[in-house]
Amino acid sequence: MNDDHTHVREFFSPRAADWDARFPDDGPAYAAAAAELGLREGDRVLDAGCGTGRALPPLRAAVGPSGVVIGADLTPAMLAAAVRAGRDREGQLLLADAATLPLRTGSLDAVFGAGLIAHLPNPRAALRELARVVRPGGTLALFHPIGRAALAARQGRRITPDDLRAESNLRPLLAGSGWVMTSYADEDERFLALAVHRS
Repeated sequence: MNDDHTHVREFFSPRAADWDARFPDDGPAYAAAAAELGLREGDRVLDAGCGTGRALPPLRAAVGPSGVVIGADLTPAMLAAAVRAGRDREGQLLLADAATLPLRTGSLDAVFGAGLIAHLPNPRAALRELARVVRPGGTLALFHPIGRAALAARQGRRITPDDLRAESNLRPLLAGSGWVMTSYADEDERFLALAVHRS
């Protein structure tokens, strides 16, 4: 385990047990964002950095019983919290790094990433890896249940020009990683960037 992984796990491990209780009203926002992926019955979708698995139920509902839902996270305590919440019934949970996924090239139709981009030690490498596992024309949703300004205020900080989620930074980052951004919303009630894997 490298130092970047240690840092991520040190941040999330002590927060895992009460993570859902701290943000009890986010469910509808997750469901609405998952719907934006345009998933169909039988599709295969990954929740990258799935945490406690809050996106797994709406993703499962979108792909139906014949679809494949995978939740991957780097933090064992988060995956354990997902199991305690019963979300392992909605999809397969994997202990995995988003930058080195144990998945076949082009094996997925879509990737959902909630709060993911800010916690990637090497965002470009991870976004390239997500592009690798998604078929050409497949989709990516980068989501947060509140927008950048609201999140910064909650954390007692200011938005800086180097924020990766700023459209002017995110669009070229995605473009250099195999994705084309198709929509961008940064509102108080949600952040959602959608992209398509270019062939």
